[in-house]
Amino acid sequence: MRESTPVSMSATLAADEALARRRRAGEKVLSMASGEIGLTVHPALRERLAAAAGESAYGPVAGGHALRAAVAGYWGRRGLGVDPGLIVAGPGSKPLLFALLLALGGDVVVPVPSWVSYAAQARLAGARPIPVPIVPGQGGVPDPDRLRAAVAEARAAGRDPRSVVVTVPDNPTGTVASPGTVRRLAAAARELDLVVVSDEIYRDLVYDTSAPAESPALHAAERTVITTGLTKSLAVGGWRTGVARLPDSDIGRALHTRLVSVASQIWSSPPAPVQTAAAYAFGEPPEITEYVAACRRLHETVVRAVADRFTAAGAALAPVRATCYLYPDFEPVRDRLARVHGVHDGDGLARFLSERHGVGVLPASAFGEPGSALRIRAATSRLYGDTDEQRTAALTAAEPLELPWIRGAVEQVGEALSDLVRTATGALSPQS
Repeated sequence: MRESTPVSMSATLAADEALARRRRAGEKVLSMASGEIGLTVHPALRERLAAAAGESAYGPVAGGHALRAAVAGYWGRRGLGVDPGLIVAGPGSKPLLFALLLALGGDVVVPVPSWVSYAAQARLAGARPIPVPIVPGQGGVPDPDRLRAAVAEARAAGRDPRSVVVTVPDNPTGTVASPGTVRRLAAAARELDLVVVSDEIYRDLVYDTSAPAESPALHAAERTVITTGLTKSLAVGGWRTGVARLPDSDIGRALHTRLVSVASQIWSSPPAPVQTAAAYAFGEPPEITEYVAACRRLHETVVRAVADRFTAAGAALAPVRATCYLYPDFEPVRDRLARVHGVHDGDGLARFLSERHGVGVLPASAFGEPGSALRIRAATSRLYGDTDEQRTAALTAAEPLELPWIRGAVEQVGEALSDLVRTATGALSPQS
């Protein structure tokens, strides 16, 4: 019997469950480990989902025509037009990514740091992840020069890298790779005959809409697959819907055939009622685009306030340009953390913030970094309120930081970080 591939539970979901248990036990905890968007569902989406509840039959494996046509329009408005026949929908972008890795075969290059599931999914697919560090400050895309070296070394050792996964914009860093880096990545992928799987689920959460994230599909159209979904931009994580845009090329058409075959054996077809609501959302009527714009503004406002607390504590932090994530590096205060608190790495830092202050974050090791890294990822997306009333108020407030529950959450983060950087005598250490 073939031995199963050992894979641990998703770090984000495990942390969420642990914090939920502590909250039920009456502890005051602040969840910043998960990227779930804590906002209410737009009423128009709820209405369409409810109206479609009677749609109970199986549909096409790749998704219904209405959804695929809407998705084609979505990408066409972003300069990436595609035939609806080259779009595949699934029950979330996460299973789509896994199905893509199965369909592609071979080993997978992943950026370091990168989302917690890329390397795990590669292992589940029977492949081996090939980690390649990012260009500093440009998360989500492996450094193209180091990518060439890593692939050459892997092939010399008899391995078979066939794809590279990128995230534009990035989780965990909240940064966006520059157009130059994306172009160099695309050129390297073509040179090395790698398929690029570009996870662009955060594309609509770039704060400056005049400078959108650049997709590798603009530079390596024949070999770039793009995945996205509604989970992040429209706060419907529990609905589980995702879509993949395959390239209009021999590579793309062959991959489409394999991907649909894999999907037919795993999920049969995407859930019909959710497809109806998703088709409406991907059509981007004014009320939906206004909602996404409000989400962007809220994320940016709260992220910047929390970022100020991290930098005040001495952490280095690349400018966050998108999403709800921060990835502070406490290397500048390593000696102080070791001397005063016995904190030597990201795991210790996350443990200190959780056990002493109830602030849940994830260590860099969850994202493929060495255990010694003094970095953590913090997500602000669950700070917007505990009730629908609070979340709606957060989304519509002119000054969300003045709302008491958001102000209190930001202050709790600030207090935890102030405690972290106190000297052994109790005074705050001066910043250097």
